[in-house]
Amino acid sequence: MSSSLSHVRPLTCASSLSRIAPHPHDLIKWVTREGGFVHRAVKIAQFDSSNGLGLVAKEQIPIGTDLIILPQHIPLHFTSHDSDSLLLQLSSNVPDELWAMKLGLKLLHERAKLGSFWWPYISNLPQTYTLPIFFPGEDIKNLQYAPILHQVNKRCRFLLDFEQQVKRALVGLTPDKHPFGGQEVDASSLGWAMSAVSSRAFKLHGNKQSNGIDFDIPMMLPLIDMCNHSFNPNARIVQEQETGSTKIRVKVVAEKVIKEDDPLLLCYGCLSNDLFLLDYGFMIQSNPYDCIELKYDGALLDAASMAAGVSSPNFSTPAPWQQLILSQLNLAGESPNLKVSLGGQEIIEGRLLAALRVLLASDMETVQKHDLNTLKSLDAEAPLGVANDIAVFRTLIALCVIALEHFPTKLVDDETLLKQGASGSTELAIQFRIQKKSVIIDVMRNLSRKVKLLSSKETVTAEG
Repeated sequence: MSSSLSHVRPLTCASSLSRIAPHPHDLIKWVTREGGFVHRAVKIAQFDSSNGLGLVAKEQIPIGTDLIILPQHIPLHFTSHDSDSLLLQLSSNVPDELWAMKLGLKLLHERAKLGSFWWPYISNLPQTYTLPIFFPGEDIKNLQYAPILHQVNKRCRFLLDFEQQVKRALVGLTPDKHPFGGQEVDASSLGWAMSAVSSRAFKLHGNKQSNGIDFDIPMMLPLIDMCNHSFNPNARIVQEQETGSTKIRVKVVAEKVIKEDDPLLLCYGCLSNDLFLLDYGFMIQSNPYDCIELKYDGALLDAASMAAGVSSPNFSTPAPWQQLILSQLNLAGESPNLKVSLGGQEIIEGRLLAALRVLLASDMETVQKHDLNTLKSLDAEAPLGVANDIAVFRTLIALCVIALEHFPTKLVDDETLLKQGASGSTELAIQFRIQKKSVIIDVMRNLSRKVKLLSSKETVTAEG
């Protein structure tokens, strides 16, 4: 397994390994005492290289083995019928995209509650997280990438606004009615709770509704959430109905033979580094799912095509038939989605590729012979002719050059800074922007190879 495709979940963002309680409970004993199952070969281990905790095999484990089983009452989740009414009221003010804050309210409630069932689990949680909402201002700037800066600022603004809403809701409450045991709740504690959830929760099925439909709910899974991430996991999460009951239990099962001293690894999802950093506080080098986000902009594409020496660019003023196709691609019209991406599995987002092929084509009839799916596919070799694809790829290479120029530092400068010994959030920020620039450079290399191949075909055709 390539080390670049796996990551140990960091325990803290400081060098000290502080947890919520100075002497946290033994999680394995707690899970088994509460009716769960933990395989005898599973142990909690310290990963020295990353200051993180994870699960490791004490002996070889065969494929298909149940590693951990949690009965339904052990996962921590937020449901309307078992939650404090004030928590429900506060959670209704949380936007869906920040779902982790809803469950975060329940986590804070249980953290403050004396004798909480989940205290043995909560006592093991880190006191601090490496997520960008906790970066110093300078290191947020050091990320240098507009889409993630926008998300970090949006989350920070939300936490500051939500702090005020929570404080207003708690005014004058007696301790017995106070959902947080009379303790003050501020943006920092809300941020801690949101980070604890986003970096540890899994979205799983709840109980089936009366109409038989499942719905996904985020759950914190004690012990299971100590499995680290890999795109090549050796274990997976399975949900199954308990025998003779409607209750659902959560299991981790070995996907392959796990050797002695191997970590237990789950795949958290095929995510970009933006999401890994925002929600988990780490990112993955050479992440095959990483991409960069751009805004579809006619003037920018005109500039790119001119820089590429592509004649007659008309991105800003498409013909009516071209405009119609742009609307079908949702890149024009009343409420278009102008976010497009480069990199990842597609290399070029299909909508962007189709738009460029259409806008660099002069013959409406040739374009109309092809369906949109063909025009969106990089595998469809030169559907509108070799010259058209060469012009498209050259324009995209120039667009990549412009995108690189938007970063205040060059890749070589970043690598020098890392060698000089940046640490903590500064190191994370520099590594993040290195990965973003690497995505752009990889796209350029890939497209340059395609141009070379197409040019040789064009030459052969011309000579033929």
